[in-house]
Amino acid sequence: MFGYNQWIHHGERASANAGTTVAGPSGGIHERGEMFDVLDDIISEDADEDAVGGPSSNDQYDDLFAALRSELYPGVSSFSSLNFLVKLMHLKVLNKWTNKSFDELLKLLKLAFPKIDLVESHYEAKKLMTKMGLGYSSIHVCKNDCALFWKENSLKDTCPVCSESRWKLQSGKRSGKNVPHKVLRYFPVGPRLKRLFATSKTAKLMRWHSTGKSKDNDVMRHPVDGKSWQEFDKRHPQFAGDVRNVRLGLAADGFNPFGNMSLSYSMWPVVLTTYNLPPWICMKAEYLMLSLLIPGPQSPGKDIDVFLRPLIDELKELWVHGLDTRDAAYENGVFRMRAALLWTVNDFPARSSLSGWSGQGYRACPTCNEDTPSMRVIGKTAYFGHRRFLATNHHWRSNLQFDGRTERKRPPRRFSTTDILEQLRRVKTGLPGKHPNYGGNVCDSLLGTLLADPHKSKDTDNARRDLAKLGIRHELHLFEDGNKLMKPAADYTFSEANRRKFCRFIRSVKFPDGFASNMSKKVAQNDSRLLGLKSHDCHVIMQRLLPVGCRSLVTKNIWSTIVELCTFFKQLCASTVNVSDMVKAQKQLVLILCKLERIFPPAFFDIMIHLVLHLPEEAILGGPVHMRWMYPFERYLKRLKDYVRNAAKPEGSIAEGYVVDEALTFCSRYFDDVETRFNRPDRNDDGMHPTRQLSVFESQCKPLGKQSYVELDNNDRDKIYAMHRMQAPEVTTELLSLSSKTNMVVSSYPACIVNGVRFVTHDRDVRLRTQNNGVSVPGTGQEISSNFTLFVDLGNLQEINLLRRDHDVIPIVQPVTNASRPVTDDSSFLNDADEIELSDEEDESVEEYADEETDVENDIDTEEDDDDRSYHASDSD
Repeated sequence: MFGYNQWIHHGERASANAGTTVAGPSGGIHERGEMFDVLDDIISEDADEDAVGGPSSNDQYDDLFAALRSELYPGVSSFSSLNFLVKLMHLKVLNKWTNKSFDELLKLLKLAFPKIDLVESHYEAKKLMTKMGLGYSSIHVCKNDCALFWKENSLKDTCPVCSESRWKLQSGKRSGKNVPHKVLRYFPVGPRLKRLFATSKTAKLMRWHSTGKSKDNDVMRHPVDGKSWQEFDKRHPQFAGDVRNVRLGLAADGFNPFGNMSLSYSMWPVVLTTYNLPPWICMKAEYLMLSLLIPGPQSPGKDIDVFLRPLIDELKELWVHGLDTRDAAYENGVFRMRAALLWTVNDFPARSSLSGWSGQGYRACPTCNEDTPSMRVIGKTAYFGHRRFLATNHHWRSNLQFDGRTERKRPPRRFSTTDILEQLRRVKTGLPGKHPNYGGNVCDSLLGTLLADPHKSKDTDNARRDLAKLGIRHELHLFEDGNKLMKPAADYTFSEANRRKFCRFIRSVKFPDGFASNMSKKVAQNDSRLLGLKSHDCHVIMQRLLPVGCRSLVTKNIWSTIVELCTFFKQLCASTVNVSDMVKAQKQLVLILCKLERIFPPAFFDIMIHLVLHLPEEAILGGPVHMRWMYPFERYLKRLKDYVRNAAKPEGSIAEGYVVDEALTFCSRYFDDVETRFNRPDRNDDGMHPTRQLSVFESQCKPLGKQSYVELDNNDRDKIYAMHRMQAPEVTTELLSLSSKTNMVVSSYPACIVNGVRFVTHDRDVRLRTQNNGVSVPGTGQEISSNFTLFVDLGNLQEINLLRRDHDVIPIVQPVTNASRPVTDDSSFLNDADEIELSDEEDESVEEYADEETDVENDIDTEEDDDDRSYHASDSD
């Protein structure tokens, strides 16, 4: 109707032709802008859920619209007060300003611009931002973690299980103000899922799993390509019928919110991820949702199910009934959104708490169940005996070198869902709560043992006594030499000289910019051990460095076995995983673990080593590992840790900080004129490439560093003219055009970025801890066999020049040219392959690392030093 303003912010639905101006809550017309679009999408969530709320249902947004209509400064109509404040708060969060520095900035702005319409403090700004957030609920918890004071217990003052008081008492009496012992912060999942559909910037991405899944049945790049997802769709066709229904993953882990790690405090966030999204954003922090914040100072342990109750109840509601949701990808589209939890993502100790299956003892493996291969060694349980996974006629079953016995056990049984439920039925229900009457890592284990690290090595005195008890490997048994107990040196540990060689190798390694951390900082000053390895460091060492660095330091059978294990981890952790590779790896891992049993003592095999055997099957079921491991969630814990401003109330600080950051992250999706988490350029971004008339100019580089000028010689241009007059076929039209009207004064730089790759000159590269120097170009040759590709090594860049022709620019590099070398397409070229002895016909082991080995073999001194590999005093002496 002409002259009628639709009051959509008070519950009235907007028509398709509403126009570009809308009336605010208290009258007045304002233009559509960034923050209007934000508020429009936020309020539309409530309007679609309950359209009969009336004008009073959205009074909470009046302050926001007042700030939206208000000019930042008299006469400045392009910037509203709300728009400026949101962008200022976004800069604070993005650059980690302190609250005090933000207050000081507001005071300075007030002094410089007295008429500016701006809040007085960070506290007021946070209160305004919270109105755009989704909030959270505070639920009181019994001090013994017995029960929640929620729903049927919400009005009780004592715990229904242990009768403890709900409130803190002083001198046996309740203080003037009721203060609960513990508070659980619950962030509802439904409204956060609705917000993903509320804006067109993410609503379309929520359908990616149906349009972007792999068309090759053997290739997996997303959980949708896994067997579990496909089986789930077959069992629940109605749920799978609407691609907008949400698939979730749940992760829980504990962390210390304080910088002082000596303070014992364990807080447990429960985080959800949405697997509808594409793989490149699915695990980013901006798309992870905090659902529960379980308070410390103690870990919830076996009582974590008490804290999970609000989340489980809501997930059941989303699965059974769903939630009416507006889909911004379709105009005025409202659908019934349902959600399903596919799996949990945890480290092994947290998995024990969530599932109830103990991660210790003889049956620690949840997959092998009652048939877990385990044995008791001195002081611990070792998960030893992987020969039972071999074929019944395999010759290793009768080999006595493993544990002195013949292996006759059959492979572990496959327990069905019915079997698991029957086991669960037999579990006795205990009293929840903590009452007075109730009482690793593969890389760390491998590196610690190889380096004989006294803190991480599995080759202890008790491990040697286990060998004597089993009657195997007599050459490694402890013996007495006078008054000293001596431990013979083992082949699977480096000598003291070799330890220094390996550590010097790690210290000398350089990776391309952004690939890995500075490995030289991980080596102890005396070159004897590695310190402070993070999760990513372990992956880099296992997949890239260990197979190369230990080749000349251990025997060939030990090295080849390590290479096979590292090759598997490299395949497993790839962004794209092939099903056929995992099926093949499933069989090979049995042989690899059996080989390890012949090398290392039984004490080496903790539960983490055994669980490697089940990783290929999990990859086949769930898809690529990088979307189901803990590393993104562990990085997310660092963000939560940064929210702590009040050390006395860490949980409250995290909850308030998360709600504000959540609102700012949503607003930043609409900002194009400031840098946000969504539009910030990559580290090696070379910018937009303008369209060129000549194809030779298409690959433009972004120069870096100080500019200098170099004048080129005219001889090359004259040579091209002469060849053109002789009608030489090498002189094309583009080459002739390039040589014409060329500015012979060029700009020279020490570095540049080309197609997302950083290159630097040799002089600059030698001063850095990263290696971004050296270029190789693929070529062809008639004299080389068809299954070889020729790589011409152009060597180290000496100069990076920019040659200018009118307004076009072309990079010119001046390298030191080396000889070309042939390399096979499948990376199986091996210069000294005849020196490698494979231990079995099945092992197609080590070709993948051959080229890497030839590049770094000069960094390792291969001189044998047997003097250090004799005998040394026992650790317990």
